[in-house]
Amino acid sequence: MANRKLIRPSLTDLRDQEQSKYARTQRKRVPPEQTSAEEYYYLKQMANKTPMVICLIDGEALHGVIEWYDKRCIKVNRETEPNLLIPKRSIKYMYKEFEAKDSDGEIGFFPGERDN
Repeated sequence: MANRKLIRPSLTDLRDQEQSKYARTQRKRVPPEQTSAEEYYYLKQMANKTPMVICLIDGEALHGVIEWYDKRCIKVNRETEPNLLIPKRSIKYMYKEFEAKDSDGEIGFFPGERDN
């Protein structure tokens, strides 16, 4: 009978195999439902009383200051026109009033009016 050599895997190889099995079965985490980014943005604009432009889905642009917000709507105070309660679902986008679109369609800032 021939002399057979017994081959044993090293312990580090076994650990690596166990870790790779665990990594394959581990699921990706579900991202959080609330990131607080929206809350932070609204609170900052409300505290600074930043003049905002709110563009609606139908193309209308509203100018005013955000007074308060909740889960479904925002209240915008306007100087010359009545105050509005706007459902968030009807807002396409919004930006600070001192930001302007240049000829290329990109949003820029008026000189000296950028807030920190």
